[in-house]
Amino acid sequence: MTNRFALGLVLAPLVVLGACSQEAETSDDTLVIYSSRHYDSDYALYEAFTDATGVEVEVVEADGDLLIERVKADGDSNPPDVIITVDSGRLWKADQEGLFASTSSDILNQRVPASMRHPDGHWYGISSRARVLVYAKDRVQASELTGYESLADPKFGGRVCARSSGNIYNISLLSALIARWGEGRAQDWASKVAGNFARDPQGGDSDQIRALVAGECDLALVNHYYYARMALDTNEDVSNVEVYWPEADPGVHVNISGAGVAANARHPELAKKFIEFAVSDEAQKLFPELTSEYPAVPTVTYDNAVLDALGAFKADPLDGTTIGSRQEEAQRLFDRAGWP
Repeated sequence: MTNRFALGLVLAPLVVLGACSQEAETSDDTLVIYSSRHYDSDYALYEAFTDATGVEVEVVEADGDLLIERVKADGDSNPPDVIITVDSGRLWKADQEGLFASTSSDILNQRVPASMRHPDGHWYGISSRARVLVYAKDRVQASELTGYESLADPKFGGRVCARSSGNIYNISLLSALIARWGEGRAQDWASKVAGNFARDPQGGDSDQIRALVAGECDLALVNHYYYARMALDTNEDVSNVEVYWPEADPGVHVNISGAGVAANARHPELAKKFIEFAVSDEAQKLFPELTSEYPAVPTVTYDNAVLDALGAFKADPLDGTTIGSRQEEAQRLFDRAGWP
């Protein structure tokens, strides 16, 4: 099923929902994108690319790991030109499946930091989300917090909320902590955090924030943009919620959304042109301004009052490929830790 639809005030060009089984008819001059993202920023990006180039964009959407399976299942019948997915873990999985082609681009190498791109050009970061702590201001003082280690501090026993261990954001964070601390310390941390839970993990990051607001917990682990989006939503009250940057060396863990040219792309040069456009100043502004994510290009300026209020932070320079390669090890540690 092919259709045009709007989210908010943004029109998405030729979007094909990933749940639909009917194949879309694709013209020779149409760029086909398979994406696990479903945000206003992305639909605005597609429209801006079409406006700039005259090239129509067709998007097939599927959530998380289902996107990888969709790409494999469709094969050469309706191959993507570009694959976009969220988090280093899923980028690594897609790369392990051989879904990306190697791309050489001076523009991409100059604009995207080394930690946010594959060393052989298989994928490039287009936006990021910081994995942060949020706390109830009336029950926790910032001076009590030191970093991700705080989640394991005995004084927060029965006071911590977090998502399940199977969540890709948590798996990638633990992968980074294994690289940072070593397996033994990372295992001990995960076990102690699980012992501090106020409730069994449930829901998404927004649900952890709402639980904090409701007094079910005092400290939670979330991606920053969930807080930022709620802070901009007049239907949400996060006035008692504060963000803490766990910057202890080497810095805050960052989740990457990335795009790569598909291995069987029909239009590889056009696909590269799209990714280069996605890291232009014009396109990069869309991610903070419409989705409250951070741009991949650090020099880009934007208008987002909540992100401005959060201020600058030091990001962990660990590269996404290293984080992705430790996914299985991280899941084993979670399982041994008893983190549901």
